[in-house]
Amino acid sequence: MPRRRVHVVINPAAGQDEPILNTLNRVFQEAEIDWDISLTKQAGDARQQAQIAAQSGVDIVAVYGGDGTVAEVASGLLGTSIPLAILPGGTANVLSVELGIPATLPLACQLICDPKATIRKMDMGQVNDHYFMLRVGIGFEAAMVENADRGLKDKYGVFAYLWSAMQNLYKPEVARYQLIIDGKQIETEGVNCMIANSGNMGQAGLNFLPSINVSDGLLDIIVVQEASLRTFFDVIGSIAGLKQVESDQLLQASLRDKADNAGQPATQSLQYWQGREVSLVTDPPQTIQFDGEILGKVAIQCKIIPQAISILVPPVQPVAAG
Repeated sequence: MPRRRVHVVINPAAGQDEPILNTLNRVFQEAEIDWDISLTKQAGDARQQAQIAAQSGVDIVAVYGGDGTVAEVASGLLGTSIPLAILPGGTANVLSVELGIPATLPLACQLICDPKATIRKMDMGQVNDHYFMLRVGIGFEAAMVENADRGLKDKYGVFAYLWSAMQNLYKPEVARYQLIIDGKQIETEGVNCMIANSGNMGQAGLNFLPSINVSDGLLDIIVVQEASLRTFFDVIGSIAGLKQVESDQLLQASLRDKADNAGQPATQSLQYWQGREVSLVTDPPQTIQFDGEILGKVAIQCKIIPQAISILVPPVQPVAAG
């Protein structure tokens, strides 16, 4: 498919500090690609700019920013056949990891120019009036995202999430979750609820549950019933990209500071369902996030939109014989 006209939506507040325009100009000029850009200033800009670009007849819409900006641009392409290219520019870039998109800007730009690049159809989720590509997080995960402010992320990158998690690690709030999944009512308690389209935790091959698939037309609902120091530290350490030995060292340091927590059993109890439509009310109300954006403490309605968006991904590598 020819890709001779590319529009790039750029979030200038994204977490990376790099010469964006210089790289775009160099790579696209070498490939003889006509390109232009638009800059976001506030929420809603990315969606509107993607819609305008699609209506103008571009071959592809690219987005430079984090997962929240990617989801917003994708929502602007709903109902079109225009492919989306992701140029990772955020703090964690979980979706690009999920799809195997190169982590560096030059290589991600080159993917747009690669005639062997392929298109993957991907589901999207909707929560109230918003769209998400990854997941909705309620409870511990949302508090972690909420407390990792822009200044922390600019200074510490993905480690900002680790620092934020430690603030809530020892006394996570337990809530009662009132769920309706495809018409079935469920009540349970937990410290975290995840309504996921993707289960990737920010590292290649690392998924919260291996059954979660971004193209299966289903939402995956996971409730963590029992908080444990070991469980949450391992998960957050994985998000931050820590090796196991580094995670263990930080864990032991935290235990020395809070000796009264030492010796507690490391247990995890999960409940798991799949469905196409989910509603949720929490008691007490808990913070809710979607793809890194804070929604607040509200009741939510979620649904899956199957095969909603076309994503440009690296070519499929042939399986070696023998």
